[in-house]
Amino acid sequence: MTTAAPRALDAAPSERMARQLEVVAALQAVLPAHALLWQSEDTTPYECDGLTAYRERPLAVALPETEAQVGAVLRTCHDLGVPVVARGAGTGLSGGAMPHALGVTLGLAKFNRILQLDKFSRTAVVQCGVRNLAISEAAAAHGLYYAPDPSSQIACTIGGNVAENSGGVHCLKYGLTLHNVLKVRGFTAEGELVEFGGDALDVPGLDLLSVVVGSEGMLAVITEVTVKLTPKPQVARCIMASFDDLRKAGDAVAAIIGAGIIPAGLEMMDKPMTAAVEDFVHAGYDLTAEAILLCESDGTPEEVAEEIERMMDVLAGAGATRMEVSADEAQRLKFWSGRKNAFPASGRISPDYMCMDSTIPRKRLADILLAIAEMEKKYGLRCCNVFHAGDGNLHPLILFDANDPDQLERCERFGADILETSVAMGGTVTGEHGVGVEKLNSMCVQFSPAEREQMLALKQAFDRIGLLNPGKVIPTLHRCAEYGKMHVRRGLLPFPELERF
Repeated sequence: MTTAAPRALDAAPSERMARQLEVVAALQAVLPAHALLWQSEDTTPYECDGLTAYRERPLAVALPETEAQVGAVLRTCHDLGVPVVARGAGTGLSGGAMPHALGVTLGLAKFNRILQLDKFSRTAVVQCGVRNLAISEAAAAHGLYYAPDPSSQIACTIGGNVAENSGGVHCLKYGLTLHNVLKVRGFTAEGELVEFGGDALDVPGLDLLSVVVGSEGMLAVITEVTVKLTPKPQVARCIMASFDDLRKAGDAVAAIIGAGIIPAGLEMMDKPMTAAVEDFVHAGYDLTAEAILLCESDGTPEEVAEEIERMMDVLAGAGATRMEVSADEAQRLKFWSGRKNAFPASGRISPDYMCMDSTIPRKRLADILLAIAEMEKKYGLRCCNVFHAGDGNLHPLILFDANDPDQLERCERFGADILETSVAMGGTVTGEHGVGVEKLNSMCVQFSPAEREQMLALKQAFDRIGLLNPGKVIPTLHRCAEYGKMHVRRGLLPFPELERF
């Protein structure tokens, strides 16, 4: 059968309706009636992910319950030339799961079973729709847990974690999703069943697992994941350290790593963020501090006691004005409750927020914070900052009102400024939230046309006609050219990358 090419996004309403009827009829042949949504009131809840500023309704939402149905949906869409966007819990923050206007959203929430948990090999085989936290809850009886812990872990799914290569507050010591996954199973755009990785520590051939993890649903649709489980530490303690100066706090992070200490967690919050979360969860934060660090140690009691003492010496030497060590597990969890609730706390003080996700060298933490403070004045918007400070992953939350088009436009420019300033400081535009649609323009600044062509070639090797999550991650040459011209007109950010335009 000849495969049709994907249709243009700017189709007329009549063409869209005809296309929808064609797609729905084809999918009705491979899915039960309750597993297919296509009326507007049913598809509206799927029009965005956590990046709510951008919305689109798909032609239909497929909700398969078996791998056979997933394969059938993909084969049907491939034969019709219909784009497919895989979706988990919809907690992503970059628009990676935003639907395609002439495509099908493939919802995988029904794949929510833990298939196997082996305490001897310290692994679990789980379906893609299993919540991140549910893995640790199931493994707790065996003294094990799943280490990556995004702030959304109560809701986000392991399939989404694989798509974005998610991290969390303990990723400094225990790694990102990639470092905690052995194998993934899923389907190609053509509906062919594939596996990447294996049950052993290494597998023959090219390391395609590292390619698929973090590929944002562009290369394959993942249905099953084999994760590594980590023994729960005997004890964990957390230091809450206050600083009266942002630069001192930033330098303290570099000093801890420079001393050869790898904390279980090393997080930073600035004063506005501290105030927002303290009013929300009452974690006991120092509201007078310009910045606070949360520095955690875990392991045996002896290891933790020694590491806590070493970190306190380093923090004191870096100028900490106050230090408090968690006295028990309840207080440790209370310290972390503020950090874990940074996003909902920001939602309480602003109609909307846009969370950025760049990374920088650790030594530039203070520089980026001071630069963001200047950007607040420039764009007339507030920004609360929370960082995975140990690995230089920034999460500035720009506060705005999406009902005001001018505020949305300023927010977008503010975010682009943060990302591109991060690149200028030696960093990158994303750490764990992915590119999606949010950072497409900024990819034009970081990567050359040749580099983007290589990304596209890899995409085409997996998905020849580009049906899986099209329009995400890899910007077109035309889009980059237009973005470069816009920057020149505005006199913004004269990076060498833009001189080609």
